Amino acid sequence: MELRVLNYFVATAQELNMTRAAQKLLVSQPALSRQIADLEDELGVKLFNRQPRHLTLTPAGQYLYEQAKEILTLASKTKSNLQSSAVISGDLTIAAGESFAMQRLMNIVSNIIRDYPTVKIHILSGDYEFAERRLNTGAVDFAVIIGNLPLDNYASLQLPEKDTWGVLMTKDDPLAKKSAITAEDLVGRNVLNSQQAENRKYFDSWFGNYKEQINIIGTVNLNFNGTLLVKNKAAIMLTLDKLANISDESNLTFRPITPMLKQPVTVIWKRETNLSPVADLFLNCLRASIDDD
Repeated sequence: MELRVLNYFVATAQELNMTRAAQKLLVSQPALSRQIADLEDELGVKLFNRQPRHLTLTPAGQYLYEQAKEILTLASKTKSNLQSSAVISGDLTIAAGESFAMQRLMNIVSNIIRDYPTVKIHILSGDYEFAERRLNTGAVDFAVIIGNLPLDNYASLQLPEKDTWGVLMTKDDPLAKKSAITAEDLVGRNVLNSQQAENRKYFDSWFGNYKEQINIIGTVNLNFNGTLLVKNKAAIMLTLDKLANISDESNLTFRPITPMLKQPVTVIWKRETNLSPVADLFLNCLRASIDDD
């Protein structure tokens, strides 16, 4: 598969119309149709269902579309970094979960942007599976992982900060009167959980004998949308500290759980990988930041 043909395919998948895609690519419609047909022959699969006025992606086409976007992004990033190897330039891409520890990384990134104006920064937010997948495909330089997870296959640097688990609720919730929340306090309550915590059973031991009496109504993989349900008093939410706005202007508050449960925050990257100049700079600055502490 040539990158040029993948670019043709992605444009066609986005437009779902050969004529519009050809106009976007500045090629003739017959030439584009032939390239897509040749790609289908090469792969031995049908990528599009052809309708009279539009196209739809087949399951194979949808899969290739997702992969092709990452391949083209990686190719563009690699070209940019190679072309700028003589100076600190190019792209720095980080996939990260939500954590207050990200402030340390953003401080470093801010300094890099100030000192090297041609650097481009890309921050992708998601849970462990999301970040690890992006790192493994080479789509990102670094992943920020929250929790005690298997990281032996990666080079890593643990941050000094640790995240604290607790419960987010409205300020008029009866539990807001407590300084800390026990598993028993959640009995009979509608509770939102972190998707990663639910999948990896972080709280099973903490729930103890109360597990079956706690109504986990669903999960969120990022914090913001969950806070909207909490604001509506549809649920309270198990989440990490310092992720939600609990200022005087907000109707939300946070209480840690007891016994306390903390999570490490670790920056990982692929072993035996030659980092780009900007990625190497970021890593050196991060190490210096931790040493300064």
